[in-house]
Amino acid sequence: MLYVKIQELHKRKFKVAQIAKELKISRPTVYKYLDMTLEEAKAYTEHPHGRQKKLDSHKDWILAWLEEYPHLSGAQIHDWLLERYPDLIVGGSTVRSYVKEVREIYQIEKKVIVRQYEAVPEQPMGKQLQVDWGETKQKTTDNKEIKLYFIAFVMAHSRYKYMEWQTRPFTTRDAIRCHENAFQFYGGRTEEIVYDQDHLIAVSENAGQLLLTTEFQSYVNERKFKIHLCRRADPESKGMIENVVKYIKGNFADSRVFSDIEDWNHRALQWLQRTGNHQVHQTTKKRPAEVFLLEKQHLQPVSSLLSYESTNNQSITRSVSKDNTIRYKSNRYSVPLGTYQTNSENLVLIEVKGREQQTLVIRKQAEGEIIAEHGISVEKGKLIQNRNHTRDRSKGIEEFKRRLISSFEDQKQAAAYFDKISKEYPRYRRDQFTIIQQVIQKYPAFIDSVMTKCMTEKLFSANDFRDIAHHLYTSNQQPVQEIGSLSAKPAKHSSIKASTRSLNTYTSILGGRA
Repeated sequence: MLYVKIQELHKRKFKVAQIAKELKISRPTVYKYLDMTLEEAKAYTEHPHGRQKKLDSHKDWILAWLEEYPHLSGAQIHDWLLERYPDLIVGGSTVRSYVKEVREIYQIEKKVIVRQYEAVPEQPMGKQLQVDWGETKQKTTDNKEIKLYFIAFVMAHSRYKYMEWQTRPFTTRDAIRCHENAFQFYGGRTEEIVYDQDHLIAVSENAGQLLLTTEFQSYVNERKFKIHLCRRADPESKGMIENVVKYIKGNFADSRVFSDIEDWNHRALQWLQRTGNHQVHQTTKKRPAEVFLLEKQHLQPVSSLLSYESTNNQSITRSVSKDNTIRYKSNRYSVPLGTYQTNSENLVLIEVKGREQQTLVIRKQAEGEIIAEHGISVEKGKLIQNRNHTRDRSKGIEEFKRRLISSFEDQKQAAAYFDKISKEYPRYRRDQFTIIQQVIQKYPAFIDSVMTKCMTEKLFSANDFRDIAHHLYTSNQQPVQEIGSLSAKPAKHSSIKASTRSLNTYTSILGGRA
């Protein structure tokens, strides 16, 4: 494509500089293509530098992404490659150079929107955390559109990030829950947290005397961190989080397809680990994850329970996932089946009890009935599950078996037979029992004989049970019908007598002699 355009402009008497300006390429590139034949240009497109590049095997994907989403950055292409090919080892500069080359060869222009920020002094370790909210519109798997909302956090020194998403606008309670999750994610809190003038946390700035919402003020009093509210039209004071919100929208969320919120949040955490906190920061020239290992030591510890919640009859909320679990300190804890309801808020209240805060208590309402209670695990990534919260898969099948056994006269023999079937077909017990139930309903008079026959012949299969029952039924029915048809005499002709002839008559007919 590029070769054809260059040759066309050259034939129209465009100078090299004019061609470069028109096609947004360098003049050496114009000279290079002018000296090539069409075949040489095709070969160069496949191997621009005469040798195969590391990303040539992924070129089709990169080209397809750029053609569909021309605005994608090299960094986002890098993340998408790592998401699709986790074992791929390639540097960010390599990807950026390759993407730039592909754009140039296939004439895929990128529109760049530049926003200017004023430089701010670097913050010491553990000093400041910046928080902001954002929202995006995403395509869904069924080709519809959904609006998503997220809250983002970033450590001012290390640039270590955290985010959470939901499908509805944030409330103050949601903001508090996400703060607690962020503190657990970071392993502590900073001295100061920077916010925009958001209605979820502040009522008024009041010339420096901050008026916070009642719920958030109680939270601040408990956690004892300082609040810095940005002045209006002053994005520089929270430029880091502004960039993070932009980064999340432009790298993680852009052109990504939404299926459900649990999967979306899971992928968001994977993106943070793979890209958001792993890639070298352009300002610090360091990886946020590596710098955070040092900054973490300067954070203030946070307890797992908020004391003001008990006095105010409130508790920190947790969202119930579709699999009827909640998340707490990087682990999943079960709640009873049916707690999660479609088209419901699906929030529960949690509380930590015990002298050493080793017990997690879960309620649907404050001071309400306890629906779940778990010992808190010190590990991460674990599922802590109460056996009472799982579906009792054996209860239904055992009850089904008991009902079938009660249909037989010799229930002890029947119980032994069904136990044998359960051992022979453990995964298909219900299917086997269903077939026998149909036989009981169809041939009730023969089931005891069939059971004895099966036990004697050691035929432990519902299909054998059914076949024997059908055979007994048919063998008992057909003889009765045949005998009846032969022995019965029609009443209409019962008085008629057949005439008889002498033997001589028959022999004369056959040509013999008497």
